[in-house]
Amino acid sequence: MEYKTCSVFGHSTIEITKNLEDKLFETFENLIDSGYEYFYFGGFGMFDDVCWKIITELKQNYPHIKRIYCLSDPRHQNPLKRPRWMKDEDFEEFIYLDLAFDWWYQRIYFRNVEMINQSDFVIFYVNRTAKSGAYKTFQYAKKIKKPFINLGKDV
Repeated sequence: MEYKTCSVFGHSTIEITKNLEDKLFETFENLIDSGYEYFYFGGFGMFDDVCWKIITELKQNYPHIKRIYCLSDPRHQNPLKRPRWMKDEDFEEFIYLDLAFDWWYQRIYFRNVEMINQSDFVIFYVNRTAKSGAYKTFQYAKKIKKPFINLGKDV
């Protein structure tokens, strides 16, 4: 069986409701049942946090799934150079994806682009906010016709 990859992206500050958590749980469980094993995280904000929490909970019933942190700084491949909040026990893997462009200010966006390129499906929580990195990442996924679901509003 070929395993599939899912990435998650959302605004750093969102309202986390029971309805959102239930929808995410159902979506992740359906993806796992459809052969998704790798879940990519960028690790910034409340949406990533709630997705990580749900995937971690699902690992109890699906121990084969992997939480993978996609680094935005190549120096962090060395565990001794990672920020303290990046804990080995929180993820099965830390990876650095080769970026098409690597200038520090734009590094997160291009890391997100590469996460989308390497994913089979993307889960967004994005509202229409032109200055938002999550919104720009959403626009990229739409442009390349990547399969996705958006749990945000007005987009």
